[in-house]
Amino acid sequence: MTALDPTARVAASPAPAKRSKAAAYLALTKPRIIELLLVTTVPVMFLAHKGVPSLWLIVATLVGGALSAGAANTFNCVYDRDIDAEMHRTSNRPMVTGEVSPREGLVFGVVLTVLSTVWFLAFVNVLSAALSLGAIVMYAVGYTMLLKRRTRQNIVWGGAAGCMPVLIGWSAVANSVSWSAVMLFLVIFFWTPPHYWPLSMKFKDDYAAAHVPMLPVVERFVVVARQIVAYSWAMVVASLALVWVNPMGWLYLVTAVVTGGFFLAEAYRLLRAAKAGAGPTVLKPMRLFHFSISYVAILFLGVALDPLFYLSVTGR
Repeated sequence: MTALDPTARVAASPAPAKRSKAAAYLALTKPRIIELLLVTTVPVMFLAHKGVPSLWLIVATLVGGALSAGAANTFNCVYDRDIDAEMHRTSNRPMVTGEVSPREGLVFGVVLTVLSTVWFLAFVNVLSAALSLGAIVMYAVGYTMLLKRRTRQNIVWGGAAGCMPVLIGWSAVANSVSWSAVMLFLVIFFWTPPHYWPLSMKFKDDYAAAHVPMLPVVERFVVVARQIVAYSWAMVVASLALVWVNPMGWLYLVTAVVTGGFFLAEAYRLLRAAKAGAGPTVLKPMRLFHFSISYVAILFLGVALDPLFYLSVTGR
């Protein structure tokens, strides 16, 4: 084996704390990321239904979505096992530690892909199945294999796969994709860089060691912070545009304005610190990372509750 062989790095890794085989397979799916993806699915179903959809449809969509996201994340772990071995925060992933072999991981990912697609076909609809399969391909091939190691804009275009649960949630209810769903897709699309780049700033050295050209690795922090502010504004504008596209009521509008205002304030705080030449300790990029998660949860809670407590902005 050559020094560049991912399997060679796995063999050289220190022995991990033992966990069951089932737990190792579960870790491949990155459950915490799945939770975040599903947070956007149910509220969109409420909006598409203009109320509460059937409990079975919600459960079926969540199960299919979890299987789909788990498949995409598993393929990511299989392909990225070489660079995961170079990064401290990912060095305990099962593919790196050898708890799961590349062949086992690949088979597991294929099984999850088949299960998710068949599940959506059987219990939701054909459109949702197609969108689910498309999301897996976008993340596993588009982002992981083609973009991540080649361009500083990897997370921008690759992040589109993380927007797909919005379209899947809408299509599960309406069996179509409307402009309202597209606007929410854009909210998540523009949210992804301000969410992920602060994490990349925190772990810049990790990405640099693995030769992954995340924007904070190849540009100064002030350039990254300016990009974060620009995408934050686009995200807030998209969230407010939904009020006229759908239209939404006062509950959602107030939620979007308040949470968007806090998001922009935090983005500008990061930019001011970067302009002042602050180091990572003063910069505190993870403040924005953690708030971005709260932002999505609160904004999409507003999406879910607005049709239940609708009060028209226009008075109609």
